[in-house]
Formats: sequence, structure tokens, C-alpha cells
Amino acid sequence: MGLLDSIVSAMGAQNPQAAEQAALLPALVEQVKAYPGGLPGLVERFQQGGLGEVIASWISTQQNLPVTPEQLRPVLGEDLVGRLAQGSGLDADSVLSNLSIMLPSLVDQLTPGGQAEQGAGASMLGSLAGMLGKR
Repeated sequence: MGLLDSIVSAMGAQNPQAAEQAALLPALVEQVKAYPGGLPGLVERFQQGGLGEVIASWISTQQNLPVTPEQLRPVLGEDLVGRLAQGSGLDADSVLSNLSIMLPSLVDQLTPGGQAEQGAGASMLGSLAGMLGKR
């Protein structure tokens, strides 16, 4: 068993939601990297879906605004949620619930300069994907 497997197992024993997030993270990294237009494309989708202020808070250096699973579903769309569910082994409701917790922090970490630029966070996502791929 690898180090990451040991950590995930320990997290899951203590917190089932942490185990779900650990299962979702590789699928999320893959989908964010492959998203049309990259991170700016995802920002545009949030803006079109009425969540521009929310995602702007995640990108800025100010406090992240919360998002609910119900807000995420129409913005992300059933196709993306389905791919995340398939990639993680979770059902769609669990994916959305976990994304409402994970996305603000992930987008925040991918935009340390306060801007969502094409390729922003690509090296971080690549490193994370590489690490997770060694599970």
C-alpha cells in the first residue's frame, strides 16, 4: 500500500466525507485540466450561471463565498457532474456536496495572484495529478 493510500484509508476511517473528497480529487483535477478554455472557461460558466460573484471571491484575495450543491448543479451541468461521479465512484449528489466544499479552496489555490488566466494553476494541477496517479 502506498503512502497516499495509507493517508486516504486513515482519513476515511475517521471521516467518511474526507474519504469521498479523496476519491473525487483525482477526477476533479482531470476535469479542471480538460475543461474547455481552462480555468477562465470555468469562470465564464459560473458567470453565465449567475455565480460570477461567488467564483470571483474564490479568485480574489478576499474571503471565499460559499456555494451550495443546488447552485452548482445547473452551472456545472449533468454531463460534467456525471463524469466526476464516474471518475470518483460517487453518486451525483455526493459529488455536488463535496464540490461545494472543495471548489472554493481549489480555485483559490489555483489563482494565488487573484486572476484566472489561461494555464493558471496548470503546473499545480499537473503535479497533483502526477502524485495522485501514483496511488
